[in-house]
Amino acid sequence: MTTLENIKNSLIDRILATKNEKLLEAIDRIFTSTQTEEIISLSSEQIEMLSMSERDIETGNFISDRQDPEKLLKLLKKK
Repeated sequence: MTTLENIKNSLIDRILATKNEKLLEAIDRIFTSTQTEEIISLSSEQIEMLSMSERDIETGNFISDRQDPEKLLKLLKKK
């Protein structure tokens, strides 16, 4: 086991064993305050595909699986 895995397992064991609510609240605040949103970089092709999808949605050029599941399955099988 790596050092990181050992630390995680030790923390998990200690968190599960404690009955100290204030300690758990403090740990929760630490995790909450250190959360960051993951930034995803998209290629120009991915951005273009998303733009095309948005245009399709705006113009109603799509099939909902609730509207016509049979037609949707046929389209997916073609790809």
